Amino acid sequence: MKLSVASAILSLSSPFWALPCNAFSPSSRVRLQAKSSSSLFATKEEKPLFVDATSTHSAVSSYYGQTLSSSDDLKTNACCTAGSPIPHIQDAINNIHPEVIAKYYGCGFVTPDELEGCTVLDLGCGSGRDVYIASQLVGENGRVIGVDMTTEQISTAREYQEYHTNKFGYEKSNVVFHQGLIEELDKIAELEDNSVDVIISNCVINLCPDKEAVLKSCHRVLKPGGELYFSDVYSNRRIAQELRDDEVLWGECLSGALYWNDFHHLAKKCGFIDPRLVDDSVITINDKAVQDTITQSGSGNLEFYSATYRLFKLDDTKLDPMCEDYGQAVIYKGTIPRFESGWALDDHHYMETGKIFPVCGNTYNMLKETRFEKHFDFIGDFSTHYGIFDGCGTSIPYSSAGTSGTDAAVASGGGCC
Repeated sequence: MKLSVASAILSLSSPFWALPCNAFSPSSRVRLQAKSSSSLFATKEEKPLFVDATSTHSAVSSYYGQTLSSSDDLKTNACCTAGSPIPHIQDAINNIHPEVIAKYYGCGFVTPDELEGCTVLDLGCGSGRDVYIASQLVGENGRVIGVDMTTEQISTAREYQEYHTNKFGYEKSNVVFHQGLIEELDKIAELEDNSVDVIISNCVINLCPDKEAVLKSCHRVLKPGGELYFSDVYSNRRIAQELRDDEVLWGECLSGALYWNDFHHLAKKCGFIDPRLVDDSVITINDKAVQDTITQSGSGNLEFYSATYRLFKLDDTKLDPMCEDYGQAVIYKGTIPRFESGWALDDHHYMETGKIFPVCGNTYNMLKETRFEKHFDFIGDFSTHYGIFDGCGTSIPYSSAGTSGTDAAVASGGGCC
């Protein structure tokens, strides 16, 4: 989530969807666990996070625009990227102005592969770090659009626009920044229906008071076959109202986190039928006051994860609710730049070059009906159905959940086929 992220914050009212609301490369999984043996008690009747969405936006904007001077001021690593970027992303980061880097807040690397010539939208772009990474990946003929609600962050992003145009050797800038709410993309004239190839977002949607509006807007502006590729914070259970009322925990990307299964259901409700997990990791709390707040609320077993997902916009007729077996397979040609030996669609589909790889019908169409089609040979069709793939279950999908914590015994990863 970039600083800008302030533009998003969500409250989980009951039902969860009726709220008032890494690519660059798959990267960061993060989980946070309060170090206590006390248990979490989620309230049965959810109350609004704040009085209204306006106060929520104001609190987040103030936190990221004024309270924090740089990522060093954060109290947890929820808004910090775990791990190191792959070489070509690090090379791109090295070209970005130091002040833009200093004001970056995010929990992953959110640029998928095969972006040359694409139109990319960055939700909650903050100071513009990921916009300027994407600017280099789409090339001079591509376009990157950044949206953020925080004045201070947008100002930083715009201040260095000419600097990066010159640094990248472009005749003119291929980026544009808009100040606004990511729940209100319809107010930005250039974001027409079916106009964007890829949407990225880095730890921002958890800050939004109306997550459903964000996901529906993403589905609207994406071209058919396009994708939302984003990192964000999720929890192992629904978060108690007492914690959701805490503005610091919201600003730290914790209290606005969705329970992972509520997110899966919400994504499907908004048209993204088969959310695919790319990567995840544990979020840790290093601030005693924050940890004590969680523990004293009776939520000592509450755990948080940073997870990167990709959500494809495909027609309902192209995707099944579960992973169904039609006897299909694909063969990766090894032609995606920098991935000559093999390429991963998500955390359980790594395809070696030249090897026949059995897939479910959904994976088949995620490759055949998107910008990745030219990189694969396809075997089979949908004429015969062989049942569901074994292991297409409903336990927590994060592999990092199996390392410790209360959900270790049930964690089974995200694999279906």
